[in-house]
Amino acid sequence: MQKTMYLELTPMRAALSTEKSLALGQQYTSLGSQPILCGSIPGLVPKQLRFCRNYIEIMPSVAEGVKLGIQECQHQFRGRRWNCTTIDDSLAIFGPVLDKATRESAFVHAIASAGVAFAVTRSCAEGTSTICGCDSHHKGPPGDGWKWGGCSEDADFGVLVSREFADARENRPDARSAMNRHNNEAGRTTILDHMHLKCKCHGLSGSCEVKTCWWAQPDFRAIGDYLKDKYDSASEMVVEKHRESRGWVETLRAKYALFKPPTERDLVYYENSPNFCEPNPETGSFGTRDRTCNVTSHGIDGCALLCCGRGHNTRTEKRKEKCHCLFHWCCYVSCQEWLRAYDVHTCK
Repeated sequence: MQKTMYLELTPMRAALSTEKSLALGQQYTSLGSQPILCGSIPGLVPKQLRFCRNYIEIMPSVAEGVKLGIQECQHQFRGRRWNCTTIDDSLAIFGPVLDKATRESAFVHAIASAGVAFAVTRSCAEGTSTICGCDSHHKGPPGDGWKWGGCSEDADFGVLVSREFADARENRPDARSAMNRHNNEAGRTTILDHMHLKCKCHGLSGSCEVKTCWWAQPDFRAIGDYLKDKYDSASEMVVEKHRESRGWVETLRAKYALFKPPTERDLVYYENSPNFCEPNPETGSFGTRDRTCNVTSHGIDGCALLCCGRGHNTRTEKRKEKCHCLFHWCCYVSCQEWLRAYDVHTCK
């Protein structure tokens, strides 16, 4: 089965489909816990529907990857004016925010595509799918006194699945599809770039005469941290139109010629972000009123910037905490409880 999967997917590498943005509806976050009926998933374009039906066994991993990307987005932007808020019972889980070709859209596509690649790769290594498994392509010794062992994670396969599923929506000859394809690939490339060797020692008395090594993915937090840096340094582009045999085609060019052009690992965008200070249903902004801010910070999470100059309110909260804990032989710990007062600052 594994061999068949590679034979069927390999031709797609040379002819990837390249419809608006990555499908990120709420339906994906619950697929892993119930039987999957591909036709019942709203928002799938025809190519995604065919993929789901042909490779339904890995669809729970695809769903888990999207969920992982959303969770990491919310962690990375927890102190920002836009904090990656999701909307329940909506096909577009982030609302209108992704309608614009902004930095935020770039990050969401990158982290979601990376999440799919990551989750599929991990699922294959854990043996939860019969159509994929460990990577056996690493031949030769990894170093003196080392030998290959364990289960090397097949990130190439995870990236291929992510590319086929996520990029299936991006087949239009317009600037937005070009942007989404670029950022999707930037997210996936991050997975490949962060693969590293993990080794385990073998020998008498821990002498480490032989090391067994395998390729492993990093913790997904490292991927999120890296892509967050790419968000902060994202390249602004301009849209150019070209007449080709198939009609008008839009491409992207770096806006500022004096700056280094973006590489395949950089995020790109071509529309400015709203300030997200006030609620605006058209842009998907929820505003920052009543958001908790850090009164001691001078950064974006500080009350001055997060509250957009409106000021902040302060209230005192009392929270129960454990104290004077004692270990009793054998074997339990007893603690006292006390109330501690905290100042909580929220935006006006």
